[in-house]
Amino acid sequence: MHAVRLHAFGPAGNLTYETTDDPVPGPGPGQVRIAVAAAGVHLLDTALREGAAGPFGAPAELPTVPGREVAGTVDALGEGTDPAWLGKRVVAHLGMAPGGYAELAVTDAGRLHEIPGHLGASEAVAMIGTGRTALGILQYTELGPDDTVVVPAAAGGIGTLIVQYAKNAGATVVGLAGGPAKTARVRGNGADLAVDYTLPDWPDTVRAHLGDRRATVVYDSVGGDAGRAAVGLLGEGGRHIVFGWSSQGILSDNPLILTEEELAERGITSQSVLGPAMLEKAGGLRALETRALAEAAAGRLRPAVQPHPLADAAGAHRALETRGTMGKVVLIP
Repeated sequence: MHAVRLHAFGPAGNLTYETTDDPVPGPGPGQVRIAVAAAGVHLLDTALREGAAGPFGAPAELPTVPGREVAGTVDALGEGTDPAWLGKRVVAHLGMAPGGYAELAVTDAGRLHEIPGHLGASEAVAMIGTGRTALGILQYTELGPDDTVVVPAAAGGIGTLIVQYAKNAGATVVGLAGGPAKTARVRGNGADLAVDYTLPDWPDTVRAHLGDRRATVVYDSVGGDAGRAAVGLLGEGGRHIVFGWSSQGILSDNPLILTEEELAERGITSQSVLGPAMLEKAGGLRALETRALAEAAAGRLRPAVQPHPLADAAGAHRALETRGTMGKVVLIP
């Protein structure tokens, strides 16, 4: 098979497209092999490629095939695996084991979800990772028509889904993105206002649009100056929901951008929602995955996907690192 392998930590160019042995399910019971139709790329993958330990405790053992999200068709079964899986279209998050950037991937049958017949492999991959995270974040707020929501990074994979969810709930949505192409995408996704946050006066544009209203929720994955400016749009009782801080590096410590004294003075709250508590609140990862796929199958959430050929995994990484992507990046074998 063809796969993308990493032999040395470093820049995106270290990802090489190679021919390697086909993986075989087993030897333990309950494994399957998936003929991959789409593989997800995560921003965390770029840090792990450089040798970061990330949430896994130690850098990856080299050589490795990166990637932990795949969708495709089950083409081989391990010992003791339910034969009903053979030939099914499935999607899976591989968990701690890499191997997704390849034409074939092996995982435990317990990780599989059958893809609804009309949902594409790329969309399924987007929902199994990005979709489950978006729903985990959104469970901390109950949105309705009285809400005004601000979404930095609204053209990204998670931001796209948050905009849709908030509009479905009847909220007014302000989407922030960098540059005219991204703001056009945010506007097309249903945001009431799409603003280029690389312009110095963007908060004034939002305030002029909202008039006497103030934001009730900011869903912030950016942090830094843009995050602080977005929080400045919150009214009393507003909520700052933090699920990333990309402006300061994906593996940096979580910088809640206001002090406790500032929060109290403003009458707002700031909460970081990623981690075990989010999973416990949702009933676990699988519950979030199941719900995310169901939302996409029903058409209530429509993930944005940016495909790259598997052979161009390095280009996909460069695009992520330079913020040149819109939606979920997927590799197509």
